[in-house]
Amino acid sequence: MIVVTGATGNVGRPLTRALAGAGRQVTAVSRHAAPVPDGVRHVAADLTGPGGLRPVLAGAKALFLLLSGDMHAAGAAPADLIAQAADSEVRQVVLLTSLGVATRPYGPTRIAMRAVEDVLRGSGMEWTILRPGGFASNALWWAESVRARRVVAAPFGDVGVPIIDPADIAEVAAACLLDRQHTGGVYELTGPETITPRRQAEAIAATLGAPVRFHDLTRAEAKAAMARSMPAELAEDTLDILGSPTPAEVRVSPDVQRILGRPPRPFADWAARNVAAFR
Repeated sequence: MIVVTGATGNVGRPLTRALAGAGRQVTAVSRHAAPVPDGVRHVAADLTGPGGLRPVLAGAKALFLLLSGDMHAAGAAPADLIAQAADSEVRQVVLLTSLGVATRPYGPTRIAMRAVEDVLRGSGMEWTILRPGGFASNALWWAESVRARRVVAAPFGDVGVPIIDPADIAEVAAACLLDRQHTGGVYELTGPETITPRRQAEAIAATLGAPVRFHDLTRAEAKAAMARSMPAELAEDTLDILGSPTPAEVRVSPDVQRILGRPPRPFADWAARNVAAFR
């Protein structure tokens, strides 16, 4: 049985479907109750609370662990989840962290993620580490303003990074969970090209068949908006990357192609599949 954390999110949902479609027994874990594919067991659990994963690990042989924003809040101890898995019958962990672990190792949230990676490496379990860059699904932050005013408001409108479709992350995670050849791999996951927020707005407009105006936010305005849904330190780290990406952060990684045998999906594909959110 495979346990999938963050199972109702942008990565966990398609991953759960893929594993169930491959005939694997899956336990989907999320903070709140939610629909899951037929045959999948769902458990509502707060991973930051006492016990964390222990109640859902009985009988599990593999674990997909996603470090959501609340796992970076003060008092959270994400490395404890690795220890809980090691103490159970789990033999394999696929861990989702961030490209920033390699490109900005001294940011506060990146230090915490690196610590979790290091604990996993020393756990005695089989492991694979996935380090994605920015998610295409972060464009959903703009959905309300696009619906109401046909406006995308974002900082750094003309600075691009190779954002990745969460569906590609899910497919890579499924491949790693189902094929042991990826044990010990550390994969950097990006989209096929750099794309700026302004060009993302243009892609959404093309999908809608209606004009969408771009409004450039200041860094302070963007941080205030992001801090409503993530710890302030994580917002700062994210804005550092979006505003001044390093050469490593604009590099298109070959790892999606290497694992899936096809190139990663462009942002326009993600926008087309999610157009209903912007109508």
